[in-house]
Amino acid sequence: MVLTGPVIRRRLALLMAIFFMLFLLLGGRLFQLQILEAEELQLRAQSQWTSESTIQPTRGRILDRNGAVLAQSATAYTLSVSPRQVKNAAAMAQVLAPILDMDASAIEQKASDTSKGGVTLKRQLARDVAQELKSLMAQDAQADNPVLTGLYLEEESKRYYPMGELACQVLGLTTIDGVGQAGLEQSLDSYLSGKAGRVLEEIDGKGRELDYSASEYIAAVEGGSVTLTLDASIQSFAEKAAREALSVNNAKAVRVLVMDPQTGEILAMVNKPDYDLNDPPRDDVETLTELMRNRCITDAYEPGSTFKILTASAALDSGVVTPNEGFYCSGSIYVEGGRIKCWGRPHEGETFAQALQNSCNPVFVEMGLRLGVERFYDYIEAFGLGSPTGVDLRGEAGGIVIPESACKRVDIARIGFGQSVAVTPLQLLTAACAAVNGGRLLTPYIVREITDGSGEVIQRGETVVRGNPISEATSATMRVLLEGVVANGGGKNAAIPGYRIGGKTGTAQVYVDGVVSSDKHIGSFLGFAPIDDPQIAVLVIVEEADVAIDFGSVTAAPYARDILEQSLLYLGIAPSTDEPEPEQVSVPDVTGMNLSDASAAVKAAGLDCVFDGEGGTVTNQLPAAGASMTKGALMMLYVDNLTDLRNNSRVQVPDVTGLSVLEANRILRSYGLRMQIEGSGLAVAQEPAAGDEVFPSASVTVTFEPP
Repeated sequence: MVLTGPVIRRRLALLMAIFFMLFLLLGGRLFQLQILEAEELQLRAQSQWTSESTIQPTRGRILDRNGAVLAQSATAYTLSVSPRQVKNAAAMAQVLAPILDMDASAIEQKASDTSKGGVTLKRQLARDVAQELKSLMAQDAQADNPVLTGLYLEEESKRYYPMGELACQVLGLTTIDGVGQAGLEQSLDSYLSGKAGRVLEEIDGKGRELDYSASEYIAAVEGGSVTLTLDASIQSFAEKAAREALSVNNAKAVRVLVMDPQTGEILAMVNKPDYDLNDPPRDDVETLTELMRNRCITDAYEPGSTFKILTASAALDSGVVTPNEGFYCSGSIYVEGGRIKCWGRPHEGETFAQALQNSCNPVFVEMGLRLGVERFYDYIEAFGLGSPTGVDLRGEAGGIVIPESACKRVDIARIGFGQSVAVTPLQLLTAACAAVNGGRLLTPYIVREITDGSGEVIQRGETVVRGNPISEATSATMRVLLEGVVANGGGKNAAIPGYRIGGKTGTAQVYVDGVVSSDKHIGSFLGFAPIDDPQIAVLVIVEEADVAIDFGSVTAAPYARDILEQSLLYLGIAPSTDEPEPEQVSVPDVTGMNLSDASAAVKAAGLDCVFDGEGGTVTNQLPAAGASMTKGALMMLYVDNLTDLRNNSRVQVPDVTGLSVLEANRILRSYGLRMQIEGSGLAVAQEPAAGDEVFPSASVTVTFEPP
């Protein structure tokens, strides 16, 4: 067939149209690739022929006040694989599985994924494991059929805590990537973390670095270091005492705080139970979260009698009482129709100084009432209660104080002896330090100094006076009174030969489902030394001790004594040699005895005693028979409670002839009876006579004559 001119022209036009369309399509595609997607494609190309590695900075150290390392970064290793270089993934997995403690199938799966240029097999490898891998890789490289081709070991940092669980809630911890997760590691992360660097290299299709390739290197900036006010030695003393208190008392928890009352520096902060910072229970988030909480600053509690330090300070400073003013404790006091009991037997006649030694609740109820709501709240605010202390730790609570406008007469009465108010341990210790350091309320702090990576100081902690809740004269009086509590009162278990110690015990109530528990308490002791110039303050709190006697004088004071004694010697404060070493005596066994015989036996042994309970027979004693005590120390004797005073049942008058005024008074008081004194010396006669039955609260006239 012969093509005519028109046919040829039509076909040429069609062909040109087709070529024109193809040109348009090609031009459009080129426009898309070179203009619209140019930046994205350039990045994709770079990712294929370049390799960027991050250089992790060395995280800064955390040190104690003397330079002891509490947290530092140690060298660890990351093992990664380039799947495109792997020759036999299954064989590689079999070799690596026992070394890495990983499942072989998981390793094989990662080493076979050629869609990725590199895959991490395991991080945070120890130095010995890394060394074993290096040896195997070197040997494999010389083999005829290498199976470890494509493996790479890179150095990284691992957070290490040389002292294990020491101050774990304070220090906190980091994630596996070295980011602060809790405690100071988190709050100071911006100072500690430093700034990452990077390396950019050109590689071939199998991920190997090209010879003569261009590269870029940006060095990492090391993190700064943090020096704390904590003293690792004093912290270890407190940790040891807390562990013993937790174990011996079978307690739910123990908290310990140690502070310099002159500066506000925190020397130790302990929360038990705790955990090893090098091996935290990361697989149990709930447990770890609970153990990480710093309950010394986050959890408020009713302090009980340790709060009497603040009530006494306010009462003395305002002039509503003097140390030698006389009071009478009948065992209870009524406020707005409600009865508030004393903790034990009636104390009867006592001075205010003795009321503090006896921890007499009715007297401190009266102090609260004398101060009144407005004036007492002025002191409560001045001591910093109801608001955070401002410590440089995250998560601090402000405690709980009834709003002044809602505070009733019965509330102010209970606040007087440490109920109806809740404080954190740090709040209480900070306020109590103001009571003995000359009247200065300080802001506690724990960060002493922060330096950058080059060692230049960028932040320094300092003593800050927040206010002066009491006068210097009142503070001096409080030091004398608190020394009397340890020397002659309920704080005797904290006494240390050769040192002047002051302090106060406390036994606080615990709420269970909103109701006060009858068998669970919080025992505590707050003490200072040396009392004439306090250099160290200690607060020990033992929660819900599961022992027969859970008073703070038993569960907390002995452990505070240990901390104080070790710390004073460590600080170079030697005991006085002017006083002779106190004589030690053996505790007699008086269980089963009547009160007269028990009191006589205790006196014959060179000790003193107080009775707890109502009745005529000793059923238990503290300390146990055979224990060693300082001569003149105080024993606690527990009575059988057979006499029910509430039902007005009659009691038999005990025989107190031959006893001193103090001994006779204690025995009569334990029966619910009152004593009228005639003369002085030893008891020679009494009316009613021994054995007569009388109603509780009856008066017994006892005649005393010089021996």
